Amino acid sequence: MSGDAPTRRSQTVALPAQPDVEGRGARIGEAAPRPDGLLKATGGFAYSSDLWAAGMLWGTTVRSPHPHARIVRIDTAEALALPGVHAVLTHADVPGRKLHGAMVVDQPVLAMDTVRFHGEPVAVLAADHPATARRAAALVRVVYEVLPPLTDPDSALAPDAVRVQPQGNLVRHVRVRRGAAQRGELPHADVVVRGVYETGVQDQAFLSPESGMAVPAADGGVDLHVATQWIHVDHEQVAASLALPGEKVRVRLAGVGGAFGAREDLSMHVHACLLALRTDRPVKMCYSREESFLGHAHRHPARMIYEHGATREGKLVYVEADIILDGGAYASSSPAVTGTVATCSVGPYEVEHVRVDVRTVYTHNPPSGAMRGFGAVQTCFGYESQMDRLARALDLDPVEVRTRNAVRQGSVVANGQVLDHPAPVAELLGRLRAMPLPRQEAAPSGSATAALCMGTPVPGRVVRGVGFAAGLKNVGFVEGFDDYSTARVVLELHEGMPRVRVRTAAAEVGQGLVTLQAQIARTELDVETVLVEQGDSGFGNAGPTSSARQSYVTGEAVKAAAEAVRTRVLRRADELLAGAGQGPAAGVSRGAVVDGNGAVLLDLAKVLAEGAVAETVEWHHRPTRPLDDGTGQGDSVFQFAFSVHRAVVDVDVELGLVRVVALDCVQDVGRAMNPPALRGQLHGGSAQGLGLALMEEILLERGEVRTTSFTDYHLPTTADVPRMRTEILECADAHAPYGLRGAGEMPHVTSPAAVAAAVRDATGRALARLPVRPEDILGLHHRKEDPA
Repeated sequence: MSGDAPTRRSQTVALPAQPDVEGRGARIGEAAPRPDGLLKATGGFAYSSDLWAAGMLWGTTVRSPHPHARIVRIDTAEALALPGVHAVLTHADVPGRKLHGAMVVDQPVLAMDTVRFHGEPVAVLAADHPATARRAAALVRVVYEVLPPLTDPDSALAPDAVRVQPQGNLVRHVRVRRGAAQRGELPHADVVVRGVYETGVQDQAFLSPESGMAVPAADGGVDLHVATQWIHVDHEQVAASLALPGEKVRVRLAGVGGAFGAREDLSMHVHACLLALRTDRPVKMCYSREESFLGHAHRHPARMIYEHGATREGKLVYVEADIILDGGAYASSSPAVTGTVATCSVGPYEVEHVRVDVRTVYTHNPPSGAMRGFGAVQTCFGYESQMDRLARALDLDPVEVRTRNAVRQGSVVANGQVLDHPAPVAELLGRLRAMPLPRQEAAPSGSATAALCMGTPVPGRVVRGVGFAAGLKNVGFVEGFDDYSTARVVLELHEGMPRVRVRTAAAEVGQGLVTLQAQIARTELDVETVLVEQGDSGFGNAGPTSSARQSYVTGEAVKAAAEAVRTRVLRRADELLAGAGQGPAAGVSRGAVVDGNGAVLLDLAKVLAEGAVAETVEWHHRPTRPLDDGTGQGDSVFQFAFSVHRAVVDVDVELGLVRVVALDCVQDVGRAMNPPALRGQLHGGSAQGLGLALMEEILLERGEVRTTSFTDYHLPTTADVPRMRTEILECADAHAPYGLRGAGEMPHVTSPAAVAAAVRDATGRALARLPVRPEDILGLHHRKEDPA
């Protein structure tokens, strides 16, 4: 370890901070170009990995090579002796809380006596050059007593299983019991189908790795510039581990290059701050791609045993399921994911009798956490595979069997909640089926593989398949969590013209929130120039940028603050107009105060001459409540979202190759706030789901990560993603701002199941695991196969 901290001095740094965004033009429902779009396309955007400061040091991490081991000794002397190394820190150097976690405080900042997963941080160091830092990391001598790892989630709850956490291996167990299942029984069904389904480990695979910079401050505190999804929860955890009061830790959003859930947990946050405070120098940390694969939580792999019972007419009678999720070594978001899996376990279908058990367990595999879809992706693959089996058993069209069981407004879903907003699943399915199918080209001469790449089938060898999937998922945080957001709106004169300033602490991670905030302010106050300011931990909480919630929650906060500003402006205008015998003021339009007929009463600049008008609103959605411990029932969700997908594939049944020919989506969004951006979300989520369906998987070998680069972890390219047709339905939710429905997660929920269904349709094979591999298509079962 390095010596005592140096005397604190004021730092002069130059950081390429993200600028406030000022723009003119679009209102709600109109196309609003991204203000950062050109910068990102031309390489001018400053991401967190681009941060730079004079005199900065480079931080790096020493990680465990073992999934499970006892730490016998850590020797840092040789690393500290290397010229250019300024500090080497271990858990003994963490001055405050040695554990962190957004939901469960259980993960060490730096491993103490035990490592529980491959890649767990053991030590951190800072040097004056990144190459020196890497050399020094290799010189930190850690003596391990290697222990047997628990890597099979199916055996984690066995009485003789190795304990991953002191309290045991169960993270959470959620039971869902509806109808006769509450009495411990299930009714008779004419037709019963059973299946066992699995999903592998998907990575969020964002392009800009975990990175940021910590800068020591003159007050003894620290400024952390970092790419994150939730500024305030990061702030709380960092301050606790540093043993600093909250006002001495300032977290600022740096440029984010994708997130998809993996930036909800801490990565280098505390490490960089510890090093900066110890060395009194700015410290930059930027993970390599290998470190990124090791250093963040991934999607939960799942094993799902389903049984569906139905009448001869195809109406569902009951659903029974037993689902195991591998949570990995630490809790991360697992408690919430478990609840989502349970709530979404039967899909967008009316089922009176439900018996579902969802268990998430600890293992010595890497932690599992938040990823786009948050558990609903896995269950959709399970229940939609079952709906296809049911259609085959009943000799029904797969869309028809779904339509007969589709929820609608007023239906009751798995958690016993009545849908009090539009739920147009049958209409979505009808619109999807009405979309024209892509035509099949005549086969050219040459090999079948070449024909497949060109999208042209070869009779008898390249077979076309069509598959459908429907799904639902909650929007926002659930089960009684107070999922609020704070916004401040200021209407002022700037260079003689009215201007609106909007401030929130909501993280812009590429989803377009910065544009939406401006659209809302412009709509409510009808002022062309809107400035959206960068958020930080010094302003009120806006919650996480996850679960498709920011448009709903932060959007409503901005709307409410703008409405409050408008009310005060009109009140001030009435005071000015009273002396002239005019009024009353009824609204604001095009920079003027107008009466009820739209006639101009007063220029807005005159009203603002007395000073700016500002309002801050903390907006809370309608309350939810926790799921009942025994039955899993309760109004735990404030809004559900729905989407459907149809995939068309060509499969080379001799080589096991798949080409997705079409991937079409119909989704209810309540209100399309920015139509081009919305379509981009639908396309992006669909492509991400295609990746899970056919190629994306982190491979583990007894807990060790074997997939640590984009050479081995295969992502869809432009050659893999087909043209996508999307149809947007706008069924307004009366409880939501402008009637909108969170949209960003749903495309990823349903697209994997649709692609798998299409390959299943082409091959006739069960294909009960994602991703579908060539050996599955060829019947070379080198992994667990569905016995049904």
